[in-house]
Amino acid sequence: MTTPYGLLSVIVPVLNEERTLQELTDQVLGACENASIDVEIVFVDDGSTDGSWTQIQKLVEMHHGVVRAIRFRRNHGKSQALAAGFRVVRGEYIITIDADLQDDPSEVPALLEKAREGFDLVVGWKQNRKDSRNKVISSRIFNWLANRCSGLDLHDHNCGLKCYHREVLVDLRLYGDMHRMVPSLAASRGFSITEMPVTHHPRKYGESKYGFGRAFRSAFDLATVLFLRRFHDRPVHLIGPIAVGMFGLGVFGSLLGLVRDLTTGQGKVLLIVGPTAILASLVLFCTALLAELLVHEHLTRLWRPPVAETAGLEGGFILGTPAQKNEEDKLDRDSVRQRQEMTVEEA
Repeated sequence: MTTPYGLLSVIVPVLNEERTLQELTDQVLGACENASIDVEIVFVDDGSTDGSWTQIQKLVEMHHGVVRAIRFRRNHGKSQALAAGFRVVRGEYIITIDADLQDDPSEVPALLEKAREGFDLVVGWKQNRKDSRNKVISSRIFNWLANRCSGLDLHDHNCGLKCYHREVLVDLRLYGDMHRMVPSLAASRGFSITEMPVTHHPRKYGESKYGFGRAFRSAFDLATVLFLRRFHDRPVHLIGPIAVGMFGLGVFGSLLGLVRDLTTGQGKVLLIVGPTAILASLVLFCTALLAELLVHEHLTRLWRPPVAETAGLEGGFILGTPAQKNEEDKLDRDSVRQRQEMTVEEA
């Protein structure tokens, strides 16, 4: 199949969606065939307990070389499933879509076309959501807060239907429940982001994975992204002012307590609280310095400059790019092998 786009990868995280997989695969392949798009589908079974993996294996045999799959031993969450898929995809563009058929696979070509206009990330927007009222209301609150924290203006941060340029994946680190914060994380790295209205269907099979606990955890995810966006490479800028403020209050309280104790004999509480605040501020400041040391070591080893494109650098590689990482990984493996050989010889 020839295509003007190159290979497109579609990642499908799966959790107990046995009945939808055949239909989803047929619709994705059909939509891409009609648009002359060369596609691969990567299923990631996130510890399903029904027959999802058996069905996925059948699809792999039926569409050999087009459908590929990964299975987790137990459920690790959607973020881990997407991260595993990102590690094995081969396409220049990557689309993620949920397995429940609420997102319409016919939107895949349009998402790719939008991304080809020059956007690094295209986020789906379910304008007419077919979900419960509670889910819709909590989603609106979450999106409003996410926009305030990230500086974006999106209607649906957590839409499962997204299209990524491959460069985004180099800088994207998903863990916990951070898949909800992908637009915010991408924006913090300077990638261009837009949204596109997509069709949303009622759930046909299975049960929604949404619950109150997930909405509660989203607040902590927002706080994490806010911290990472502003202070991930300079934690002392966050902890330092707090430590200085506590130190100032501690000194003021100690002096006030000393004066009151000498004049009225009623400053003993302040004489306890003040020095305690001073000690706490010193502990906080030391913690900030340790955090700076850890960040420095981490960035020194793994730092990748935020380069969007280059000119006149043919034949070389940029510090921190995948090409260099592969070279560094090879050197690390050679070093480990040499140490192992030396240990064997010494023994």
